[in-house]
Amino acid sequence: MVLMKFKIFLALITVTMVFSLSSCATNSSVISLNYVPLPKQVLRGAPEFAVGKFKDRRGVEPQTLGHVRLPIGPRVDTLQTRLPISDVVRNAFGYGLETRGMVAPDTKARFIITGEIEDLRAQLLVHPYGYARIRVNVLEAGSGRVLFTKVYQGERQSGAYRPGSGSPVPVLRELTSRALQEAVDRALDDSEMRQRIGAGGDARPRYTPGML
Repeated sequence: MVLMKFKIFLALITVTMVFSLSSCATNSSVISLNYVPLPKQVLRGAPEFAVGKFKDRRGVEPQTLGHVRLPIGPRVDTLQTRLPISDVVRNAFGYGLETRGMVAPDTKARFIITGEIEDLRAQLLVHPYGYARIRVNVLEAGSGRVLFTKVYQGERQSGAYRPGSGSPVPVLRELTSRALQEAVDRALDDSEMRQRIGAGGDARPRYTPGML
């Protein structure tokens, strides 16, 4: 009789734990990434560019940015973006071009920037971490011919997260924003890219911060 009660007790505990973990795993936070221009650290250019489509090749849901996991156990939070990641990256390149004075007037672009999002994620295991890897293509606007293509990366990591020290979501948002911006800035300021396509120069100051 005692053994039977003990088995029933264990079964109830197991069921309770399963429901509890399932509940934790379905939590989600919706965040916005941002682009914070540093006007003195960018290479300005002529207004000859437009931004095309960026294909999401990450193999996850369009608005899933990553997961918060404890060192032991299932994920406890899922990070989602307000917009699909493809739009987030497109907006980031748009802000980057605007900051550099490189956005062409309507229908007058010489070049179109498109690309593929190979990776963009926020994650927490021990250290909060943000990472971006994007293949950027520069097309000739008139013909659609690919003039230049290259993969650019950005990476940010902070110190170890201490459970109970508060939500890690703001830290992950900041790290991932800066990782994405690093990849964008590396692409737009790449002297090899500018020389290869023969882009012009422009010294006029521009500054446009923006939420992605």
